[in-house]
Amino acid sequence: MENAKSKITMSKSSKIRFSASFFIFALLWMGGLGIVSAVLLPQHLKDLVGPNASTAIFGVLNAATAIASLVANLLFGNLSDRTRSRFGRRTPWVVAGGIVGGLSLFLIGVLDNAWAIGISYCISMVGLNMMIAPVIATLSDRVSDDMRATMSAFMSAGTTCGTSVGTLIGARFISIQIPGFIIAGVLMGIAGICTVIVWPHEESAKDLPAVEGGFAELLASFRPPLKGARDFWLAFLGRTLLIFSYYMILNYQLYILESYIGQGKTDAAATISIMSVVTMIVGLVGSLASGAISDAIGRRKLPVIVSAVLLAIGYLLPWVMRSPFSMILFAGFAGLGYAVYGAVDQALNIDVLPNKEEAGKDLGILNIATTLGQTVGPIVTSIVVVMGGYKLVFPIAIVFVLLACIFIQMIRSTK
Repeated sequence: MENAKSKITMSKSSKIRFSASFFIFALLWMGGLGIVSAVLLPQHLKDLVGPNASTAIFGVLNAATAIASLVANLLFGNLSDRTRSRFGRRTPWVVAGGIVGGLSLFLIGVLDNAWAIGISYCISMVGLNMMIAPVIATLSDRVSDDMRATMSAFMSAGTTCGTSVGTLIGARFISIQIPGFIIAGVLMGIAGICTVIVWPHEESAKDLPAVEGGFAELLASFRPPLKGARDFWLAFLGRTLLIFSYYMILNYQLYILESYIGQGKTDAAATISIMSVVTMIVGLVGSLASGAISDAIGRRKLPVIVSAVLLAIGYLLPWVMRSPFSMILFAGFAGLGYAVYGAVDQALNIDVLPNKEEAGKDLGILNIATTLGQTVGPIVTSIVVVMGGYKLVFPIAIVFVLLACIFIQMIRSTK
């Protein structure tokens, strides 16, 4: 394992294997989650409790999973920093998290009680974040500075493809849901195993200095960075708001098509399929191109400006056009913008770390921003819809993404 303070060097083989592993990791877990969160869970709830109650219940479930994800990300990022196993610091958590996440994600489909569904969904988010926190920490541990945006881009590309593939699969099984939930559980379940098989073998951590102190020291280790952490918190705020804005719309795309645009279930599923293909194409191009460009020019904040503009255009079009085609345009512009941001996201986060020796814990805190955005954004959407309908969601999302861009441009420690 590389020393966090030393300059990391990577062979060509390692670069290829890490690139593939980060892509596969994101593709599998996001594919599994996308099947459920974007299509099957909203429809499952609608079938169980009806269209009126399903929006509110979906918001409550997102609130519960937000809390579970926040705790899990910070907990397992820190625990992976402190792990001393012969399999390394990160590997045991990555494998175990996929299994826990996959099993509980599948169970959502066979449960017919909202409370039980909520518990299973929360457990799935615990397993997911048990994987994500140590995988992201690996970017700091084992990837060289000049390759981090490229690796982040491969992860972003995997996330984009996973979202699209998951939505396509979910739309295919919207009427017969159990096979879709099985596929979702399998994809997330094997995500961790496939990742550690593909990436270069992580060295044993048994010979690293033992972690000193007892339970009190463990609790103290969860303290967030404060001294010299201005840029860290600006990155946190920017990341939260940008992801927040995107998931306000993404997680409600089925309801938007049915309730705001006016499509039936079959037509909405067909539109979602087209949107998914568009998002996958622009996401792949945007992620890989912008990540390589960011590493080449040594700049992280410029792509964020481009990302914010594209996202804002994507939010504007359904607001003013209100048609199925406008949602396809949303998929193109917003999908490209999110991919451009995702390509530099993790590289920027590593640049603002106050202490590289606590990368797992501090990146876990920054990953909370992702969790907050992905889970609290839909909660806000449900509140906004109750108060004023879907037409208010789009301008609010535009405000959030512009604020995110401002916070990230205020960062001083990276260009």
